[in-house]
Amino acid sequence: MSKKVRKHLIIPIFIPHQGCPHRCIFCQQKTITNLSGSPSAPDDIRNTIELAISSNRFVNQEPKEVAFYGGTFTSLPAGSMTRMLGAVKPYVEKGIIQSIRLSTRPDSLSEDKLDILDSFGVSTVELGVQSMNNKVLRLSNRGHTSRDTINAVKALKERRFKVGIQLMPGLPGDSQEVFMDTIDKVIDLKPDMARLYPTLVIKGTRLAQWYKKGKYTPMGIEDTVNLCKEACIRLEDFGIPVIRIGLMSSPSLLKKGEIIAGPWHPSLGSLVRSAIHLERLRPCLPPMGEAKNIILHAPKEEMPLIMGYKKSGLRHIETMTGAMIKDIIPDDSIPPGEVAFKVLLLLLITSIHNELIQFQEGFFYG
Repeated sequence: MSKKVRKHLIIPIFIPHQGCPHRCIFCQQKTITNLSGSPSAPDDIRNTIELAISSNRFVNQEPKEVAFYGGTFTSLPAGSMTRMLGAVKPYVEKGIIQSIRLSTRPDSLSEDKLDILDSFGVSTVELGVQSMNNKVLRLSNRGHTSRDTINAVKALKERRFKVGIQLMPGLPGDSQEVFMDTIDKVIDLKPDMARLYPTLVIKGTRLAQWYKKGKYTPMGIEDTVNLCKEACIRLEDFGIPVIRIGLMSSPSLLKKGEIIAGPWHPSLGSLVRSAIHLERLRPCLPPMGEAKNIILHAPKEEMPLIMGYKKSGLRHIETMTGAMIKDIIPDDSIPPGEVAFKVLLLLLITSIHNELIQFQEGFFYG
């Protein structure tokens, strides 16, 4: 099973496209982050942190972390890196902020840049790996290879950074088999965490041009959920937690016409987590055709996973069992990861004067 990742209060600093040596075919970070400028000046960073400190939520959560998202942080000039990290350092020294994380490319980790990260107390580096297949990387205009990722993870681990891997299923040249091979290669690298960002076709990208010309077909939502489900199960069975599935919503991303095609869903992570949970509950459920009507009992904390987004989980259970779910009841006597069910047997007794419907209940534990 995966390692438990302690939740952080994240203070995000977005630096869209800053430091990027070129534009990947899928990338439109200004749309994704809802930013048109570059709020990375030290004063802007300090203002963002101070605003977070003043919120009620800041007081109640530990630990706190500043995260630089977007762009290629370690491809920035050393002076820019130093100024940005320097704006955060006093808050770390005072214990107000406990850690710093940033995102970068696998081919942008020179020894001198790693020295800078070390000197400012950066704790986590997330790599925009996207794929471990060189053909997929080439078609996506990534400009790095799978060997660069292997070398980058090794260099970061030698310096005792926590390492995150960001992957994008559904890129040009990708397939279920190719992506699961990527998952196996990532498992061999033993990162501390992973994120899955299924490929979307966003306005203003080269991928959008390919889509309009019929040169690229994105994954559908059902295939995406199934692929992410298998990837999560595989990663987390090897102790690598998946900390994010799908892009976060932003006003600019959700603006009409910005997402042209692809498996966008506002609760993709919930769909995938529900599918994983239901897959593991399958042995606890009645076999297909054994019951026509059931009542489920489940641990209270697991109710959202079982019910799924807009009750899609319950519909999935009905498909798996051929039974109609009459009710689902919170029941903390049920062990985590299991359900119990009651089978309702319908006996119809007809007489000349009336009809009597009688239910008999049987209680079964998975």
